[in-house]
Amino acid sequence: MAELDTSGGGKKKGGPKAKKLSTRVDLTPMVDLGFLLITFFIFTTTMQKPKTLDLSMPTDEKVTDPPKLKASTVLTALLSKENRVYYYFGIGDDPLNPPKVEVTSFKNKGGIRDAIIKLTKDVKAKQQTGELLPEDKCAVMIKPDTNCNYEDVVNMLDEMTINNIKTYAIVDITKQDRDFIQLTEAANPNPQ
Repeated sequence: MAELDTSGGGKKKGGPKAKKLSTRVDLTPMVDLGFLLITFFIFTTTMQKPKTLDLSMPTDEKVTDPPKLKASTVLTALLSKENRVYYYFGIGDDPLNPPKVEVTSFKNKGGIRDAIIKLTKDVKAKQQTGELLPEDKCAVMIKPDTNCNYEDVVNMLDEMTINNIKTYAIVDITKQDRDFIQLTEAANPNPQ
């Protein structure tokens, strides 16, 4: 640590003088401490993993034959205001036979996860009975409205990962889908 040098110079003429004390600081323990701190911070930063979301961007190539989805394997989720999720099973492209639209949220029980689990079970049951081929997989179309927030889109993508849904797409919402939302809100003005 620190030492005091008590050895004074020789006696000089004129009487005794006060001894000069010189201090010397030993920095060896500080170097050891510095290396320990550097080692600690390097170790802790390598332990932290970045938390990011993988995002696959589309290419500029034109798809000549897009994959065909069977309506019985599709869940369409319409993301709207106040964390509401309007969903229906199927594609919803038949105006003469509109789908039954339900409203839910991202809660653990009774939320959109339950609808995705139901879709998965239905597709597996239809594969076992032979109505669907083994290649037919569950698919989810995510259609965010202009009044939904970014958190809802991320929550929906998390649900795809949690439920192991490999085929999903974020699609522009159509006027027909907005009409489905308005009709559902008119029928049920205070959804959960």
